Amino acid sequence: MQKKQKTSLVWFRNDLRVNDQTALYQAAKESEQVIALYCFDPRHFAETQFGFKKTEKFRAQFLIETVHELHRNLEQHHIALLVFHEKPETVIPKLISDYSIEAIYLQKEWTSEETAVTNILKNELKHIIWNEYYDQFLFHPDDIPYTDFKKIPEVFTEFRKQCEKTVRVKSRLETPKLSESNLIENNTVIPSLTDLGLEDFEVNQKTAFPFSGGENQALSRIEEYFWESKKLSVYKKTRNGLVGKDYSSKLSAWLANGSISARTIYWEVKRYEKEIGANEDTYWLIFELIWRDYFKYISLKHGNKIFQLKGILNKTYEWKFNPKAFQQWTNGQTKEPFVNANMIELQQTGWMSNRGRQNVASFWAKEWEQDWRIAAAYFESMLIDYDVHSNYGNWIYNSGVGNDPRDRKFNIKRQAEMYDGNGAFQKLWLQTSLF
Repeated sequence: MQKKQKTSLVWFRNDLRVNDQTALYQAAKESEQVIALYCFDPRHFAETQFGFKKTEKFRAQFLIETVHELHRNLEQHHIALLVFHEKPETVIPKLISDYSIEAIYLQKEWTSEETAVTNILKNELKHIIWNEYYDQFLFHPDDIPYTDFKKIPEVFTEFRKQCEKTVRVKSRLETPKLSESNLIENNTVIPSLTDLGLEDFEVNQKTAFPFSGGENQALSRIEEYFWESKKLSVYKKTRNGLVGKDYSSKLSAWLANGSISARTIYWEVKRYEKEIGANEDTYWLIFELIWRDYFKYISLKHGNKIFQLKGILNKTYEWKFNPKAFQQWTNGQTKEPFVNANMIELQQTGWMSNRGRQNVASFWAKEWEQDWRIAAAYFESMLIDYDVHSNYGNWIYNSGVGNDPRDRKFNIKRQAEMYDGNGAFQKLWLQTSLF
């Protein structure tokens, strides 16, 4: 039998949940005492080289709500969540000293900013046992039919078909409740928006994403979207909608910060199919989860190439950057009303539909031939559901330097006619200029 660690630290990052959380589950099994940590890293709220915040108020508010809920849910498991508005490299060595921590449990990350921080700590804390888990996937890396990440195909369909044929999605993990004696005194405080250097705001009543952050909220949304309204049964038919909260599942924001796992959603879809009925629409939500996985695997395969101008194709275009054009695009002042409506929605709510994202990206990169990396950084700042792999994976895809074998350019006017034929969406966001 494995000897238990005396005291372990679970370091939360983009895995902000209690259920189906591998690092937490393993720490609870393997330790006599468990302490949890979340750091609001000041670097995540600093100004970028492009003059806007790396994380704007919309995602920051969603994150604050998520951490509050995580704090409450962990407390019910008799685990204290210590929260700091400091760099992890500053906080963790002190905690290790103060609480005699022997092991750290965490979700494995692989993009450069995250690994840089982890490596600093690993180099400093050589006596600590590090336990890292791939915990962001639907199809776990141990189970996919590729012996090496380098063998991941460059076309999504090939990846999807192979994985669907050979991979069984893992079961959900249920974190055990620890004894009350595990709870330690906790005087740490979760920061507010103003503490993070951001302004308070009221949620725009027109938003298609009126939801709060946190694991319980994610589960409530599944309850509402699947079981109460049964909108899952028409997901594929409605997912290109633009107005209202129910045209798509809206689960991406909770998935992005790990308030819910892809496995949880998958098994809930499977239960729904069994009890209510399976169709193309129910499958399509799983299909979108596989796309999410795919971009993570592309990032594992190509590393920092997903952030580079030539992308994973090493393809050269004559990219430009015009600051005036950038202002026009972000403020919704281009020649295309459909682009403008989507960009104003993003600016005022932190949300944009998938259909909108494809169109504004195509317009910026293909029509105006502007440097896609600046636009991707703007999306990182503004989106409530920002996920590094999906964001940059989609941007290189739409800019002709990623995984689109057809290198498409959207006909914006045609797209507006197809998806906003009555102009309801454009009127919603452009009414001051239309009337």
